[in-house]
Amino acid sequence: MTSLIRGRPRHATGHIGVRVGHAVLGGVTGAVWLVLPVMTSVAQDPVPAGGGTVAAASAEGDGASGTDYVLPLVAVAAAGALGGYGYVRRVRRARSRTTPGIVSPLPPAPSPVDLERQARASLVLADDCVRASREALGQVDADESVVRALRSARTELSAAFAIWQRYEEGAPEDPGGRRQALVGVIGRCAEAGRQLDAQAAGFDAAWDRGDALAAAEGRFRELAARTGGVQRALAEAGERYGAAAVDPVRGCLEQAKDRLVFATGRLNQARQEADYGNGDGYRRGLRAAEGAVAQAGVLLGAVTRLVAELRTAAELLPAALTGGEAELAGLRGAALPARLTHADAVLAAVREELTGGPYDPLDALRRVVRAVEGTGGGRAGVIAAGAELVARSALGVADDFVGVHRRAVGVRARALLAEAGSAAPADADRLARRALEAAGRDVRAHGNPFAGQGAHESGLAGVVLGGVLLGQEDDGGPVVAFGGPETRGRWG
Repeated sequence: MTSLIRGRPRHATGHIGVRVGHAVLGGVTGAVWLVLPVMTSVAQDPVPAGGGTVAAASAEGDGASGTDYVLPLVAVAAAGALGGYGYVRRVRRARSRTTPGIVSPLPPAPSPVDLERQARASLVLADDCVRASREALGQVDADESVVRALRSARTELSAAFAIWQRYEEGAPEDPGGRRQALVGVIGRCAEAGRQLDAQAAGFDAAWDRGDALAAAEGRFRELAARTGGVQRALAEAGERYGAAAVDPVRGCLEQAKDRLVFATGRLNQARQEADYGNGDGYRRGLRAAEGAVAQAGVLLGAVTRLVAELRTAAELLPAALTGGEAELAGLRGAALPARLTHADAVLAAVREELTGGPYDPLDALRRVVRAVEGTGGGRAGVIAAGAELVARSALGVADDFVGVHRRAVGVRARALLAEAGSAAPADADRLARRALEAAGRDVRAHGNPFAGQGAHESGLAGVVLGGVLLGQEDDGGPVVAFGGPETRGRWG
């Protein structure tokens, strides 16, 4: 790692001087070797008999002998070698210089706006990876290491959302601290993704061990058989409690059917690919079907849960009214008169609704809880139980909505939902409802990118919106599997 960061090992620079010295010596030696034949021929040339006068006259006429060229050539060679040595030293000093802006300047740090944009994107991506991995893990009997990786990733993501929450509230205030907070968000999200990426192969091994096709087909048949009963229960709840009471799950039944239609086509595709021996096609088709079936289960479960919560709230409401009236009576003189007057009016209006036509039990219970808590009461007993039921219902509706529409949902709704998950019941209810509103706005703004494309299979738009497919191509793109940013699209 050190060599990757610093470029060249330290001990390597210590040999540069030795190598340059060798180069100088080699240059001088080469020059001497070149002139050596000249020196030898001059020294050993025989003197012809009787020709000494002519030879002497010739030498004088040339003005110099061969030996006169030896020293200049040596000097030139030495100068060239020393010049090369100086050049190498200058280059080495320039490369090792640390003065900013002279050699190899560092890239500019991202601006606060860019850093905040990166943090937002990191939160959305990490949340998508955790949600998709949780859905995928519900389809297999994985090893504990895989389960533990998902748990660790969720912990990192929760910490990232907590930092982001404080950042949005203005803490810390100094620019350096705020920058560090954003870096912390990005780092936590990256670690969550790394945890999931590290166990992607473990998930694949567990998936290959079981009979995934038989399991998916069995789950599909179970949900298809439930659809009729869920539809009847929803219709009955609407008649009994009114349309407003079932509004939080409006459209869930139709979306569940849409997911099941998509799953039908992909299950058939997976079986055909298995018959042809195409392992990659089998895995892609089956994994897409698993994701669609899982989200159909979430959507049907949301309807079933809300119907049950409406029934529970209707049973709890009379006791909550009685308990609330008793608490208000005990607070008279201690609480502000205006708050008591408002609380009395709310409880009276709710009691009147009970004797009138259809009403929303969860909304009525919510109003009773808030009215009593507004006077300083409601910390124990039936009011506290009502607060927990209302908060749990709001959290469930918001979390399911974000999960099955996650491709369109931005960071605001996800952050509110994460904050609601660790808040007291009264705050959790408010935050979850705000998260649902924000997510709804995101989905409406996103629209349907596959609308009007009749060539696509039925249900494709829903599974892309739900994050089962990455939506990178016209056919929906790669299927999403267990994993982080680097591995979640590995099944093509």
